[in-house]
Amino acid sequence: MSAFHDLYTGRLWSIMSWDQLTAFWGRIDPAAGWYLYAVGEAVPIAPATAEATSSCIHHIDELLRREHHHDYCAIVYADDIEKPSFIKIYDPNNLGVSCGFSDNPPLPGWIMCQVPPDDLKPAHPLPEGRKRWWAKLFN
Repeated sequence: MSAFHDLYTGRLWSIMSWDQLTAFWGRIDPAAGWYLYAVGEAVPIAPATAEATSSCIHHIDELLRREHHHDYCAIVYADDIEKPSFIKIYDPNNLGVSCGFSDNPPLPGWIMCQVPPDDLKPAHPLPEGRKRWWAKLFN
């Protein structure tokens, strides 16, 4: 098994509130070598730049707050809330059962990690709107 697989299937902590999410983003060092993976897109082969990581955090935060119509977050998970190295972010438009137990849990929409990610091979293609949104972040 890979380091990515161990982190992906290991214990993760949920960021429950929007205030916690704001504080969480502030603890991330954008220059720490983050791989930015939109599940369903090509797996990144190198870490993103600090600028790309900061932009990604900003845009994902905006998307979550705009499209997750709840007074709580609970769709961002990390291996360590204080000093994360692995973050799963669920797409508010494809949640299914993202917490708890399920025989077929949905894949996250995005992963930020400090180890090279494995291809998660989603069963369905990424929606075109999400593909355009992701591509726009890096163009």
